[in-house]
Amino acid sequence: MQMRFDGLLGFPGGFVDRRYWSLEDGLNRVLGLGLGCVRLTEADYLCSHLTEGPHRVVAHFYARQLTLEELHTIEISAVHSRDHGLEVMGMVRVPLYTQKDRMGGLPNFLANSFVGTAKFQLLFALKILNMVPEEKLAEAVAATQKLKKPPIDHTAGA
Repeated sequence: MQMRFDGLLGFPGGFVDRRYWSLEDGLNRVLGLGLGCVRLTEADYLCSHLTEGPHRVVAHFYARQLTLEELHTIEISAVHSRDHGLEVMGMVRVPLYTQKDRMGGLPNFLANSFVGTAKFQLLFALKILNMVPEEKLAEAVAATQKLKKPPIDHTAGA
């Protein structure tokens, strides 16, 4: 994932003008600007989400298994991309474990702020790709709910 300029976590990507590009060609063009060395195909497609509102957006989600060497290459390439330090503050690895305290690792990571449907996409991918056992994923999501703090009562007197 990436830390965006606004402090939200999201996935690499961008808008594709379908008049000029196929979906995968446009996506690879956008990814090439930010990551350089990864190419996605129709076989990497996972799902799509429609965002309602004044600006309807369809977010297409792709995932691809990488070797450790490919991941290192992407991380190095991302630091040297055009958008690094402007739109994107850096790559972030998702912890796929939960520590013994049942909060450290994935539960704490899920407590971060995500852009749009990124959190749902992450959870969907972790489940559908069997990257985290379903019961462990459910435990991490439940633990995240415990992390949410109650609202501060500003009307209480000192």
